[in-house]
Amino acid sequence: MRTVPGRTDHVVVVGAGLSGLSAALHLLGGGRRVTVVEREDGPGGRAGRTRLGGYLLDTGPTVLTMPHLADEAFAAVGDSLAARVELTPLHPAYRARFADGTALDVHTDADAMEQEVRAFAGAREAAGYRSLRTWLTSLYRAQMRRFIDTNFDSPLQLLHPDLARLAALRGFGRLDAQIGRHLADPRLRRVFSFQSLYAGVPPARALAAYAVIAYMDTVAGVYFPRGGMHALPAAMADAARAAGAEFRYGTGAAGLRTTAGRVTAVRLADGEEVPCDAVVLTPDLPVAYRLLGRRPRRPLRLRHAPSAVVLHAGSRRTWPGLGHHTISFGAAWKRTFDEITRTGRLMSDPSLLITRPTAHDPALAPPDRHLHYVLAPCPNTATGPSAAAWRDLGPRYRDSLVRELERRGLDGFDAATEEELLVTPADWTALGHAAGTPFSAAHTFAQTGPFRPANLVSGVENAVLAGCGTTPGVGVPTVLISGKLAAQRILGPGRGRRP
Repeated sequence: MRTVPGRTDHVVVVGAGLSGLSAALHLLGGGRRVTVVEREDGPGGRAGRTRLGGYLLDTGPTVLTMPHLADEAFAAVGDSLAARVELTPLHPAYRARFADGTALDVHTDADAMEQEVRAFAGAREAAGYRSLRTWLTSLYRAQMRRFIDTNFDSPLQLLHPDLARLAALRGFGRLDAQIGRHLADPRLRRVFSFQSLYAGVPPARALAAYAVIAYMDTVAGVYFPRGGMHALPAAMADAARAAGAEFRYGTGAAGLRTTAGRVTAVRLADGEEVPCDAVVLTPDLPVAYRLLGRRPRRPLRLRHAPSAVVLHAGSRRTWPGLGHHTISFGAAWKRTFDEITRTGRLMSDPSLLITRPTAHDPALAPPDRHLHYVLAPCPNTATGPSAAAWRDLGPRYRDSLVRELERRGLDGFDAATEEELLVTPADWTALGHAAGTPFSAAHTFAQTGPFRPANLVSGVENAVLAGCGTTPGVGVPTVLISGKLAAQRILGPGRGRRP
């Protein structure tokens, strides 16, 4: 594994999001002095927090899986996730509601889910669920250490017996077709394939290997941190500070001073320079490369994942049909993916993720109030409406979303809403996210594993990248891994892993 040469005693981490905090904790555990610079007033990055009236909103991810990956970062400094964050396992993990009026509770416990599937779709589909679960678990085991939790220096590293194992598991087939080998009911197939949207590829075109995301969601377990998702980065920052990290909030990186191909200081927005021996850059790729003063060397332009519109609504009531996480599927499926990934149109029959964090933490809202988070996938600004167009389109799309929610049983949603915040691709663009999407580069084959933008930067020997744009990719588990992988580039082989 290639590592940063020379002295690495003091590392500056740019960005206090999950990847930056993960890198900081692993670096501290490796004996490095760490300074974290963050443009916002506190930690979190995309997993941020904002206050809306008396409501506390998570501005980023709402689903936590694979918490042991966060625990690895805490363990690097002799701390633990359990000591700092109270996690509640969600049972069910999701509630799926379909256009035909049926509903399914999605359990991560095998026996509970088998019973649910049997009651929902019959004994044959229940047996198919069992075989699917076995396949998902095998797929995860074949990929995790060799293809996800690893630093690639060359595509030749793929030539390993685990590659043959992955091929034998049909990991290079198409996701939808491989799910269909186990399940015939189209509703159930959606439950185990919609996750490819986060990878930016429709299920009909996505590699079956991406079913590893469904493993995380439907087998490994879904959790909710008391205090909301922001409780995780807040706790990571506290642990890093206790281990000796210095945090500089409210002033982002404006540039880098380089000498003879090495970064020697990070220049802050207020003009101050922080000397360093190495730097970890976690902003989205265009921002990171702008700081470095160079462009990535790629034969093809990056393709970006779809974006999302998010409506945060503080309400005077809630609806009994909602779970903590509810996936409300429209009748359309292939057309929906075609619209948001190819034609650039808004979903004509949307599938939505509705999260109700106050189901498990009422303190996130005023007394007798409820918080709802509605995520509607949409085209990114390279495929669909521009960021400028969204400034006018946003309010109209908000109204159409609310009408659709009320049509699907959330009667009186608009009238019950007393506080709201609408986030569109225009807002993601303003935050520096390429193509107006928080999901970064899509996970096409040419942008996965050793073909994804590398975390080492050609021509700058002591700069390392972390975050969802680099390896291994998008999602809370993977960005936590990306921080660890960045730390390993600085610490050397075998470091940055839990003892």
